[in-house]
Amino acid sequence: MKIIHWLDRHIEEVLLVLFTTIMVAVIFLQVVMRQLDSSLSWTEELARYSFIWLVYIGISYGVKKDRHIKVDVLLLVLKNKGKIILTIIANLLFIAFAIFVIRYGYDIASQLLAFGQKSPANQIPMGLIYLATPVGMGLTLIRLVQNLVKHIKALKHEMNQDKQIEKLG
Repeated sequence: MKIIHWLDRHIEEVLLVLFTTIMVAVIFLQVVMRQLDSSLSWTEELARYSFIWLVYIGISYGVKKDRHIKVDVLLLVLKNKGKIILTIIANLLFIAFAIFVIRYGYDIASQLLAFGQKSPANQIPMGLIYLATPVGMGLTLIRLVQNLVKHIKALKHEMNQDKQIEKLG
């Protein structure tokens, strides 16, 4: 149970640090090699693929920390219960989008794995690169469901407070 709790709290951070470290290390290596009048063909490709994974894991991290891009104009106008309801609706729409992306992203990745296509310089199976989409959006889906549960609880709390105020008034 401790492992699951730890993963829930840190999985995105671990993956982001891992892919950032890989990307920075190979770019640094390429810069050093160019200064020595030599060049490595595989570093740019590995850095690019690490960046792709960073983007998709970063979406999940943004949802987890509630830092994803959104338009707050309506949230400024609405009161507590209205804000929560609008956030729930937005999360439901985002969940539908995440499921769509997971489904089709997995289909593409599995087709590429079945074809056996590999990257030119590193010979990495391209399906593994394309798995960034369903894996990242799968983590995002988990975070969205967690947020949805949290907001539904907050909405119930607000509604209970409204009932108590009505009883007193």
